[in-house]
Amino acid sequence: QVQLVESGGGLVQAGGSLRLSCVASGSIFSINAWNWYRQAPGLQRELVAGITHDNDTHYLEPVKGRFTISRDNSKNTLSLQMNSLKPEDTAVYYCNADLMTRRSYCYSDYWGQGTQVTVSS
Repeated sequence: QVQLVESGGGLVQAGGSLRLSCVASGSIFSINAWNWYRQAPGLQRELVAGITHDNDTHYLEPVKGRFTISRDNSKNTLSLQMNSLKPEDTAVYYCNADLMTRRSYCYSDYWGQGTQVTVSS
């Protein structure tokens, strides 16, 4: 019943900006935390940024000062503003939510389908 849908990926030149969005829908009771992950070809998936229920944030060191994670609880939406993009940021970006459905008593991880971000030199 729960679905996460990402948007905002694309092709940009180095130094450019993109804003990713993720919308969660379905039988959601509460969202404990949101995260953005990314996976480049041939590399391990890594945590890029996260935000907790009390709005605490954390970032992967290489993106600090360039990326900003935010959420809109009323709309069950997660965003990632990416500025000063570098070719090293090229990857598939995945939205992740730690949430509880109306039919469960525990939090579980849900994932979006991923959106491609490509940064040219």
